[in-house]
Amino acid sequence: MLKKAFVVVVISLFCFSLGIAAEIIKLPAPQLDGGKTLMQALKERKSERSFDVKKLPANILSNMLWAACGINRPAAAKRTAPSAMNKQSIDIYVALPEGLYLYEAKTHALKPVVIQDIRALTGKQSFVAKAPVTLIYVADYKKMGNMSNDEKNFYAATDTGFISENVYLFCASEGLGTVVRGSIDKEALAKAMKLGDHQKIVLAQTVGYVKE
Repeated sequence: MLKKAFVVVVISLFCFSLGIAAEIIKLPAPQLDGGKTLMQALKERKSERSFDVKKLPANILSNMLWAACGINRPAAAKRTAPSAMNKQSIDIYVALPEGLYLYEAKTHALKPVVIQDIRALTGKQSFVAKAPVTLIYVADYKKMGNMSNDEKNFYAATDTGFISENVYLFCASEGLGTVVRGSIDKEALAKAMKLGDHQKIVLAQTVGYVKE
């Protein structure tokens, strides 16, 4: 028993030294009822740049990520947002105070990437460092196959647009604030996120309660 505990501690310290978080966060099942009507959400959709520091509850984070690009047709593993040729090439990274996670739609869970708080690197605006959640949309060009670079850039942008609008509508429905942003030092952020050469940051989107 002591030997097992020692191994766990050693692994945890090793992960910490690499800046890697140790545990997957299993999100609660998304709640598919409730919220405002689509027409009401469209009426109230807007960008917000003043955020409270209060964390989002786990169920709200779960519902938002499912709305963004979760699986809504399990038999075919298809998503709430369309993608070019169903490549599903956009990954959603979630920057939280406790670290950076990758949203895995198939398991509806957050996979740890790094334990550092990198929110300040997700944009050049002052509010990004303290807002509770930033979603970072990353295109995996390997998933796009033999498309030309122009096609990859185009579909990365359009597919991200579909996902970010889903987040806008969810936030309008739930009374949350959000804004999608392109003012990012992408090189510095990609380094902090430990991205590969085939991964390209497209946009970031901040989410949180509106500051009163």
